[in-house]
Amino acid sequence: MSGEWIELEATDGHRFQAWHIRPEDEPRAGLVIAMEIFGVNGHIRDVAAGFAAEGYEVLAPQLYDRAERGVDLPYDADGVARGRALRERVGWDGPMLDVGACVSHLRRGEERLPTGIVGYCYGGAVAWLAAARVQGLSCAVGYYGTAILNFMNATPKCPTMLHFGEKDATIPLEKIELLADKNPEVAIHVYAADHGFNSDRRANYDEAAASLARERTLDFLEAHLK
Repeated sequence: MSGEWIELEATDGHRFQAWHIRPEDEPRAGLVIAMEIFGVNGHIRDVAAGFAAEGYEVLAPQLYDRAERGVDLPYDADGVARGRALRERVGWDGPMLDVGACVSHLRRGEERLPTGIVGYCYGGAVAWLAAARVQGLSCAVGYYGTAILNFMNATPKCPTMLHFGEKDATIPLEKIELLADKNPEVAIHVYAADHGFNSDRRANYDEAAASLARERTLDFLEAHLK
């Protein structure tokens, strides 16, 4: 099982790269992986491989291709600064079109694979918005998406799950509680961990929280991608 870069086209004509990986056998469903602010780097490709090993056909789009192609940033202060700047440059409407193109690709032909999205950091907010805006998604999962707080009034149109860390200074607990009050149908889990707890490339990696969140995510995907 190995992945490859493919090129897709959004409905506005924008062409972008996406990391594509299939399971060994026929896929059970499709999955879009929305990247952190660091691009589709080694960690995100490993995450994609992990989901492919669970039977999913996975696409991880380079959401920064609208501003700069092939972004792969380091986990340091410069990487964070560049990632944030690129995020501002691409905005949110374009990435929604890119996610939509991935969903259309995964749901192609007679297979019509049920398709979900899982996003991390920046991608967590992408997943949250996609649940409200992108047609064809069967479910969405977002990890510690700080920018979700800018879209508190977005209404998911598919089953949605969110993971947060109680030590994450960028997402105060009172904001998570407000989000939960506004969206009682959304499954929200809070862990004794910090921002970025899922990435073993980051100082804030928390194995226990990452393992439990993954278990919950896999159960959620299995329940809704049928």
